[in-house]
Amino acid sequence: QVQLVESGGGLVQPGGSLRLACTASGSFFSIDAMGWYSQAPGKQRELVATITSDSVANYATSVKGRFTISRDNAKNTVYLQMNSLKPEDTAVYYCNADALFYTGSVFRANYWGQGTQVTVSS
Repeated sequence: QVQLVESGGGLVQPGGSLRLACTASGSFFSIDAMGWYSQAPGKQRELVATITSDSVANYATSVKGRFTISRDNAKNTVYLQMNSLKPEDTAVYYCNADALFYTGSVFRANYWGQGTQVTVSS
């Protein structure tokens, strides 16, 4: 089993910044791809950014140039630096991770965190 614990959400004014963090813990062999997704009220969950185990990043068009995803493999932690925040960025942000397990062979399982609220408002 894997637990993903997010932190760093909160209330910020338009144009401000926040840094989200998500740490994976549990009995896994390693963590592969990690990512952040957002879900605004009444909308479907959507991709914000993903990052591979060797730190190749992918971003939604709406956040390119404003958000930066990074990771610390030694800490099994992924970060999302959010700059120039806009009211439309308001959402619950969820961490996602692929964990690898080894029991004679390797298998992969996907996990979600509980979410952290980001509110951008003056």
